[in-house]
Amino acid sequence: MPAFPATSVTEVNVRGSPPFWLPGVHAARRPFLLKRGKIAAALHAWFAAHDFVEVETPALQVSPGNETHLHAFATELLAPGGECHALYLRTSPEFACKKLLAAGEARIVDFARVFRNREYGALHHPEFTLLEWYRANEPYETLMGDCAALLVETAKAVDTLEFTFRGRAMDPFAPPQRLTVAEAFARYAGIDLLVTVDKGQGDRARLASAAEHAGVKIATDDTWSDIFSRILADKVEPHLGHGHATILYEYPMPLAALARAKPGSDKVAERFELYACGVELGNAFGELTNAGEQRARFEAAMNEKQRIHGERYPLDEDLLTALAQMPPASGIALGLDRLVMLATGANRIDQVIWAPLGETSRRTKS
Repeated sequence: MPAFPATSVTEVNVRGSPPFWLPGVHAARRPFLLKRGKIAAALHAWFAAHDFVEVETPALQVSPGNETHLHAFATELLAPGGECHALYLRTSPEFACKKLLAAGEARIVDFARVFRNREYGALHHPEFTLLEWYRANEPYETLMGDCAALLVETAKAVDTLEFTFRGRAMDPFAPPQRLTVAEAFARYAGIDLLVTVDKGQGDRARLASAAEHAGVKIATDDTWSDIFSRILADKVEPHLGHGHATILYEYPMPLAALARAKPGSDKVAERFELYACGVELGNAFGELTNAGEQRARFEAAMNEKQRIHGERYPLDEDLLTALAQMPPASGIALGLDRLVMLATGANRIDQVIWAPLGETSRRTKS
């Protein structure tokens, strides 16, 4: 018996586009996918040549991550005795990697499949690959050099002289521009950002006033962090990564997440993001190893998540214990799929994923 009625049926996936397995669709995508393989091979080789140990960390975690606006997929483990334990698909391999640093590993890299809910679009896919690597006892500025090197290796792998995305282009061989967040806000939005940060806290009223003066629309219930994100998206990000990559560094302390404070500062943290063609590719930290401070940050983020989204995730107590013996380190997560997009000229992330999400949302008879 046929699976569907004999009438012509067109499958439409959750993006509203034809399924990837149709021969014509696959043929159009295949050049991007073959280049993906070349890029991945080149990056594996680069890390091996620089004495990184490639690790494989588990997708199932007791906590998927504790950032306010990251949403996870939940599941459960049924033990042999029938007990049920809540688990999550990881949003990053970060927690497991930090435990390996605590165990004694010095340079590690993970080509990790990760999962994020509520994320689907040209630059987002619910399941994607994070290239995440860590250096124990090395400053986070070293990661900036890593990023520059990986852009070059990626370009060489597919024999291209430029990365492109929707009319924007950059030279992957050009040294990245380094720009502090404060410099970027002053240059592109006319805002003195750090005057709105005091002792690690953001002054909402001052930033709201500056945003309105810059022509950025805000809502009455926007927090300092919300307003920062609006200014960044509207005024700053469109200017980043043109002609050359941009390393946007020294994020304000209210957005430090898992990063330590810059030595001698209570305003900025050792955090940077890598941009190319206006697209954010990577997020790096000089890692916070103070377990008490990290716990407080996690709890504050989960309180905010509860307030905004009505949910919270458990803390990974094992991680907080491991931080006590973890060495000083720097780490970065880089979106491999986005990197492949820019290097191959693809317009959407699902063009560079071999088997993008294909759950059928509806069937239409023609």
